[in-house]
Amino acid sequence: MAKAYIKEDFDKLMAKVVKVDHRVKDYLEDTGYEKWSRVHSIVNKGRMMTSNIAECINGCLVDARRLTILEILEEARLFFGSWNCKNREITSYTKDTLGRRFEEVLIVNASKSSKMKVVPSSEYIFSVYEVGRRYIVCLKRKSCTCGRFQQDEIPCAHTIAVLRHKNVKNMHPYCSDYYKPDALAKIYEVAMVPMPDKEDWTFPDYVLDEIVLPPRYRRLVGRPRKRRNKNVDEKITVNKNSCGHCGQESHNRRTCTFFPKEK
Repeated sequence: MAKAYIKEDFDKLMAKVVKVDHRVKDYLEDTGYEKWSRVHSIVNKGRMMTSNIAECINGCLVDARRLTILEILEEARLFFGSWNCKNREITSYTKDTLGRRFEEVLIVNASKSSKMKVVPSSEYIFSVYEVGRRYIVCLKRKSCTCGRFQQDEIPCAHTIAVLRHKNVKNMHPYCSDYYKPDALAKIYEVAMVPMPDKEDWTFPDYVLDEIVLPPRYRRLVGRPRKRRNKNVDEKITVNKNSCGHCGQESHNRRTCTFFPKEK
């Protein structure tokens, strides 16, 4: 349901959920469809939503957690500044018209469009037939009744069939500017200006007069945790030792009985 592009598909899947347990539908409805459903969203969301960048930052700042507040902020500032500079340099070497991942999406959609039938209705509006179902593509509005063209802002299989019918080989003008190198370069165009040395700082009087007390904190028993608590849906890998002689588990080389010992 979260990945559905048209409301009819969403409703069909929701009907299946109701047959299993209607309480799930009530819970999702109270949460708000626009928060998690692609078709109900008021804005176009990204094709993928992950926490990879947050996990990367957490991993890089593990050692800095032992520092004081000012010191950890300084470490984070230095990290983001060098990271931003490195990525800005990498983007300056990017010459591709689209990102690699979006080029692959175009290739997959192009392969799906090979067996589709296109019937023009006007200069911009076309009917595309796929396995007995009809889709309407409007090149002027950059929309398709399948919902993918306007949601992903990249030509779907039906749109590519229309562009091939019009002998259009360059499909990049129909892709969103967010998928192009210029948008990637703008992410890192603002440099993070270094802060002066602490001895050169100037403090306003109202800051010097303010008294800041430490928060009330009760130290827990035992050593403080450094690793975060993982969610239930995260994969937990368990390393099992295996024998270095035969490769089987549950024993080691010394107790291996697979091969006879030499006398």
